[in-house]
Amino acid sequence: MKNHFKETAALVGEPIRATILWSLLDGKAFTASELAIAADTSASNISMHLAKLVNADLLKVENHGRHRYYSFSRKEIAYAVETLAALIPQPSKKLSQTDTVISPMQQCRTCYDHLAGKTGVAITDALLKLKIISQDDNSFDLTKKGTNWFLAMDIHIDELKQQRRSFLRPCLDWSERRYHMAGSLAAALLDKMLLNDWIRKTKNSRAIIVTGKGQKDLYEKLKVVV
Repeated sequence: MKNHFKETAALVGEPIRATILWSLLDGKAFTASELAIAADTSASNISMHLAKLVNADLLKVENHGRHRYYSFSRKEIAYAVETLAALIPQPSKKLSQTDTVISPMQQCRTCYDHLAGKTGVAITDALLKLKIISQDDNSFDLTKKGTNWFLAMDIHIDELKQQRRSFLRPCLDWSERRYHMAGSLAAALLDKMLLNDWIRKTKNSRAIIVTGKGQKDLYEKLKVVV
């Protein structure tokens, strides 16, 4: 186990491979050419790094016509990459008034297939406070009240639990250093928020915009102010 951990740590710690994994947190599949641009490297070099990640079962590759698309082999890889970012040291210098303004990525972003950042953590906190979900140490559970709440949002729990993936789990937020909600339930909530125009994606970024409608509905349903 220790040797496997050391091998994986060395694999993901290489700068170009780390850039590949970070880029894939966008939730989309990318071609080798797109990842080469993101990592600022050559086509031959990116192919070598991608092969290593595929062989380690961190990435998968699918052929569509003339193109090959790379993505995480499973969603848990994305969660682990996001959690690793929490190891980045906090700034030690005293922040000025202007330094306290948070970036759009820190405010609200996607963490692969669910919501993260200050807004994602605030929503999770509200769900806990309202007893829609419960927390036991490092795990989350859906309450009976929560089942009814999500059903009112037209999110069907039984269908989500049939998926071959984690249903509900905490994910450590790298910017807030606290948990936000992950799993198929969190992914379904993100999709519903997009469908209802509570939030909107931004071009070429994982940053998410909370709309005026979203601000109103989030406050009415969860007392969340964003």
